[in-house]
Amino acid sequence: MVPQIRGRTRAVLLWLGLVLASTPLAAGAAEILADLSEPGTVLLLRHALAPGTGDPPGFVVGDCSTQRNLSDAGREQARALGERLRQAGIDQARIYSSRWCRCMETAELLDLGPVQPLPALDSFFQDRSQAAARTEAARDFLEALPAGPPVILVTHQVNITGLTGQFAASGTAVLARVPVHGEGDLEVLGIVR
Repeated sequence: MVPQIRGRTRAVLLWLGLVLASTPLAAGAAEILADLSEPGTVLLLRHALAPGTGDPPGFVVGDCSTQRNLSDAGREQARALGERLRQAGIDQARIYSSRWCRCMETAELLDLGPVQPLPALDSFFQDRSQAAARTEAARDFLEALPAGPPVILVTHQVNITGLTGQFAASGTAVLARVPVHGEGDLEVLGIVR
């Protein structure tokens, strides 16, 4: 006998099914990453592996000793993604990052160019009241970007979900097209896990 699924569990399973059904089927990672050179596309990257969830008590933005940081596996994951990008023909990029240390370190380990901190990419996991403002600031930033080298934004799961509707595990990258003149949402073109 199969137990009946009720209430919240049913809602979560339904939501998960809808998310999985709406996630674009990924072509090869190299093909997706090569599309990053197309005008109007950006790569939204969740920081690499950093054990734990959220931020510890006493968290201070400018002090990495108070934060959840990358593990050795996370550092290797970030380096490997940088190599995958180079193999896809992306050897330089404009890189913007959340000011959280795990994001800044991920961005630096990609080794694709200088990293610029961008407060619009800072996490709002602990303070959901910041979700709309941070998401809007990130959209405004993206819409104002001039043409140029590929753009990589290193940020957090909540920020990526706010911008694209996609859940991104640590080290996952979402390739998206920025809407023209602010019309519509970012269009998800592919996901690299």
